[in-house]
Amino acid sequence: MKDCNFAHTPYEKMFDRADVYGVAFDEERQKKRPVRLCIIGTGGVAVSKHIPAIARLRSIWEPVELSAICNRSERFGKNAASVCGAHWYSDVSEMLAHEQLDGAIITSPDSLHAAHAVQCLENGLHVLVEKPLANSLAEGLSICETARRTGRICMTVSNKRFSPPYYRAKKLIEDGRIKDPSMFVTKFNLGYNYVNILEGGTVHVLDLMRYFMGDVRSLSAAGVKKYDFNKTGYPFDSAVALAEFESGAVGTVYTSSTALSLKPWEVVEIYGEKSWLKVDDQYSLTLYDDETGPEKTWKPIVPNTLFFDEEFGGFMGLIENFCNAIRGLEAPLVTGHDGYKALELVYAFHLAVADGEKISLPLEIEYADRRINQILRK
Repeated sequence: MKDCNFAHTPYEKMFDRADVYGVAFDEERQKKRPVRLCIIGTGGVAVSKHIPAIARLRSIWEPVELSAICNRSERFGKNAASVCGAHWYSDVSEMLAHEQLDGAIITSPDSLHAAHAVQCLENGLHVLVEKPLANSLAEGLSICETARRTGRICMTVSNKRFSPPYYRAKKLIEDGRIKDPSMFVTKFNLGYNYVNILEGGTVHVLDLMRYFMGDVRSLSAAGVKKYDFNKTGYPFDSAVALAEFESGAVGTVYTSSTALSLKPWEVVEIYGEKSWLKVDDQYSLTLYDDETGPEKTWKPIVPNTLFFDEEFGGFMGLIENFCNAIRGLEAPLVTGHDGYKALELVYAFHLAVADGEKISLPLEIEYADRRINQILRK
């Protein structure tokens, strides 16, 4: 990401080039090496987020091609392929045998992430894997180790890192506007009764917590199952966690699956020395760094015909970073290791709630996987 324009057409394009939609010929982009991608799995996130993000990148002259779609269902696979002019395959091995690909975006069911990621890596592809990275810590580790052994790039879908408010918040910390962060606070509400609140939602803010604050040393938590309307039989519907970081900072995570489905909400606050910032609902960023001066707020103007959800949601920046990493032009902003650590935080959260104990990290993989299986099956 060259800049942080809050998902609008950049000022220079809009006014200096009279390119109000930001789609005029971009020679610098167009000269980059073409990247050929496939998508494995055509669920909602693939069709509504990844495919439109690729189309938006192509519209601004990014040389990326979505060559193939793989899904066992002919109905859904062919429909997704027709949207982007790709070839449809029902079998991953067949796709890999017939297509010349650089990378794979893996959006298949969680239980298949590891198998598909390892297969693609072994066949020389770079991979971008949806969250959670895998269905167990052992599987997650196998993905990371395969990427290391094959010399391929493994990234995880942590799209919020690329969303303009969070992207700018990270820059404010790096630039010293938030000095020596001492506390992180996040609240995450999601009311869909078919979503596992940690694995399907809270994992995003757990990743942001580590992104902004560094590795977690220990985690304590408490949860309650008060309403029991979640169809998945999840062990709790609301929970609170207290994190202690390796840096000596502390943090809290509040999460609930009992909110209104059409009005989910999240907030992130980071406190430093004589300064703090807040990102409200992945929409606005406010910085407080002057006792007597004004607050400094960045937020988009909506409605706006020049406002692009593909970019604001972070998927466009994520896929652009993936392509540039494949080309050797950028380092990945989020790696498979980051995905593994986010999954580890999810498991530590579960263990702390179930056992009522402070959980030290890193987790012992075999024990954690076995215990989590017991907790979630129960």
